[in-house]
Amino acid sequence: MARIGIAGAGIIGCATAVHLIEQGHDVTVFEKDLGGLPASVGNAGILAVPEIDPLARPDMILSAPKWLLDPLGPLTLRWQDLPALTPWLVSLLMAATPARVKHSRIALLGLMREALGAHEDLARMTGLSGHMTPTGALTIYDSEKAVDDAFRHSRENAALLGYTVEKLDVKQARARVPALEGNFAGGVLSAGYQTFLDPLALLRHLQAYVRERATLVDAAVESVRQEANGVTFLATGEAPATFDKVVIAAGVWSRTLVRQLGLRVLLETERGYNTTFTNPQVTLDLPVFFAEHGFVATPLRNALRVGGAVELAKPEAPANFARAAAMRQKMRRYVPSLPETGGTEWMGRRPSTPDSVPVISLCPADPRIALAFGHGHLGLTLSAITGRKIAQLLNSGETPDLGPFSIQRFQ
Repeated sequence: MARIGIAGAGIIGCATAVHLIEQGHDVTVFEKDLGGLPASVGNAGILAVPEIDPLARPDMILSAPKWLLDPLGPLTLRWQDLPALTPWLVSLLMAATPARVKHSRIALLGLMREALGAHEDLARMTGLSGHMTPTGALTIYDSEKAVDDAFRHSRENAALLGYTVEKLDVKQARARVPALEGNFAGGVLSAGYQTFLDPLALLRHLQAYVRERATLVDAAVESVRQEANGVTFLATGEAPATFDKVVIAAGVWSRTLVRQLGLRVLLETERGYNTTFTNPQVTLDLPVFFAEHGFVATPLRNALRVGGAVELAKPEAPANFARAAAMRQKMRRYVPSLPETGGTEWMGRRPSTPDSVPVISLCPADPRIALAFGHGHLGLTLSAITGRKIAQLLNSGETPDLGPFSIQRFQ
């Protein structure tokens, strides 16, 4: 048994804690805002196994200039933050070459093949059931060419992961989702998605599990110190705590701790927005992606969530909730019955690497320190498998399958 400290009690940190607790370790988890609503809970609520394509792709780079001209479009940049974001953006461009895209796809594919099974195991370990349902998802497009291109690519991904996809015309799509009364050209129905009915309840369940079987501290880890007898966390308002091993899973704030270890990392926030309607008058039977506009509508338990898009900005920059309003306005083109008022707006910080491949790694110079961050849009999807992999790393050391996720690629 080892004493293990974890910086971060979001979905990644909690999933890691569960695996380590199950292995009999003495676990302490630190979180700077235990009552807050991090990216772990404001996500689209989808197990997105089909999404093995990185953000950095040639088609995205070609579309980016047009998107950036629209301050409320699917991709925007706070220009005053450009100097701080430049190294990440340069690396993003470099990651968009066909060879790098292929490398990222292969890496994500390996995790996605285990993602569903890992979530099922996590639920079994924590006594959770009925929180996830195999809804599939529908993606709609504005032109027939876009439908054809998307269907062709979706079939390729489906063949790799073993689910089915179907091309739908407008009539078929409306039969599947009657609320789609606006104009569009058709869609692609994918069976590879599942829906988490309440992401907040899932996180709180995992946090409660950790609190009952380990130690959960409401304090932020401000620094990490390597010592001969262990690794010490210095947390706000807490006495120094020394552990045999530690995990850094603090989202975008992990970069501060990692840099204290003398490591370089490119980690920035793709900030996302949503509006959640409670007891909505609009009914969707499954998530609907509006791919060309960068957002998704997800039916949750007694709720409907409309969210997505990417805002590149410093983590501490003020929220721009006009982006949430823009998504609602765009959705009304397709779903006119979406309410014009009501709903609760939210902004979250997705910790993202330029190549969309998370860091799941040991510290190169100190195997007592594990790193788990940078999951971007896939934090919920990859949380359970990341927790399993980090527990394996701390017990057995580096394995070849995790080579693509090493922090060494940034050094």
